[in-house]
Amino acid sequence: MADIMVLDDVIDAGILIKRILERKGHTVAVFTDEEEALDYAQNNTPALAILDIKLRKMTGVEVLAELKKRSSQTQVIMLTGYPTLETARESLKLGANEYCVKPIDKEELENKVKEVLDAAM
Repeated sequence: MADIMVLDDVIDAGILIKRILERKGHTVAVFTDEEEALDYAQNNTPALAILDIKLRKMTGVEVLAELKKRSSQTQVIMLTGYPTLETARESLKLGANEYCVKPIDKEELENKVKEVLDAAM
């Protein structure tokens, strides 16, 4: 299965996503720090990154832009509890594959991850 990284400012949200995706056979690394996540992506080239829009030091959109510079092959799903047309457009323009609204349910998360990974193959 796939190597996936999750970046969310709330560790419990990241751990929940990790548990769901590990049950599907994926390897998941969870981060709350933007720079640690970007370093991981640069050194490990995960197949998929799941990025929250609201973070501590940067926005998820800023992380997306930097991630694409460091690991251009990594597919991206953006997550937000505060959806706006502007962030959705900007995310897709910068190379995000999906834009999902929190709370995302287990089935939707599994389906989106499968769709994005299948499309990258």
